[in-house]
Amino acid sequence: MELAGYVVNAVVLEGRPVREVAKAHGVSKSWLYELLARHREGGEEGLGPRSKRPRSSPRRLSSEVEEEIVALRKSLAEEGLDAGAHTIQYHLRGRSGQEVPSVSTIWRVLARRGFVVAQPQKRPRCSYVRFCAELPNERWQADTTHWSLADGSDVEVLNFIDDHSRYLVAARAFGTTKGSDVVDVFQAAAIELGVPASVLTDNGAIFNSESRGGKGALETLLAALGATYKHSRPYHPQTCGKVERFHQTLKRWLAKQPRAATLEQLQAQLDWFRAYYNDLRPHRALGRRTPAQAYGARTKAAPKAPAVPLGHYRLRRDRLDQAGKVSLRYQGRLRHIGVGRAYAGHRVLLLVADRDVRVLSETGELLGHTVIDPAKGYQPCRH
Repeated sequence: MELAGYVVNAVVLEGRPVREVAKAHGVSKSWLYELLARHREGGEEGLGPRSKRPRSSPRRLSSEVEEEIVALRKSLAEEGLDAGAHTIQYHLRGRSGQEVPSVSTIWRVLARRGFVVAQPQKRPRCSYVRFCAELPNERWQADTTHWSLADGSDVEVLNFIDDHSRYLVAARAFGTTKGSDVVDVFQAAAIELGVPASVLTDNGAIFNSESRGGKGALETLLAALGATYKHSRPYHPQTCGKVERFHQTLKRWLAKQPRAATLEQLQAQLDWFRAYYNDLRPHRALGRRTPAQAYGARTKAAPKAPAVPLGHYRLRRDRLDQAGKVSLRYQGRLRHIGVGRAYAGHRVLLLVADRDVRVLSETGELLGHTVIDPAKGYQPCRH
């Protein structure tokens, strides 16, 4: 500003030639002529620095495309679906015949319109240690999450996720999930997609019976199929992070839907979301492919270990109840083994070889023997 004002005043006030002033102060004549024109238009203020921003930008995003981005953001968010810049670009690519803006451009539009709020408190992604299966069906993750119906009653949703592709293998609603329910859902999924090489869960009783000194229904079935069962260590949900994160995605969508009045209505919602999530929703961790695309892109893994006999052996000490019965968990369900009222209150030793159960007194006397019928809850003993 100081040099500009000086050279302009040298010409205007002193009447010196433009060529002489430009040469004396090492500036170009064209710049000095421009300064004189600006001075005639705006006086001293017209000599101040001006923005270098171009008057027009042929590549600037049109207002129509910007409004389409905003409309997509609102509609996806209202439905409880992912509404990030990558997802919006994916939908624009399928709906628009014109050139699709970049992810960074879409992000800037969202930020400028107030849809993106900085969250500096969030943990940076680079701090996480990630693991991922190399092939589809190499590992399935399973877990349950809670939801409530329209009347406020609590229900559970059992989810199975493929670790490699994030493919939603199964999503089933139950009043209370039992070990037998886990087996039924797994078997149906295995018929549809094939038996996975392994299954990873937390330490919930419906999955893992290690704390009770036995094998649960899922563990028993996987051993029979030659698949590996794995579980996280206690109080470490990060191990099952993919299915845990999916719970958030599912609940965010369910919260935007009419609250289901029955389990059947909730299951219908889950079935719709499973189809959308697998086939239409691009996933950030998959390079913006859908889970179905990632699941079908590679050869599926299969159990490596040969199937093993279902034999499972254990010893257990217990006391007969007042009806002369003792309870034993088999394939995720409690089986009530009746020895007889004559032995009510006696301490006994159970010798269990899979379905074969022998009940002995503390002195070694055989009080009863039975072969568990999986279809029945009450198992009478014979001597």
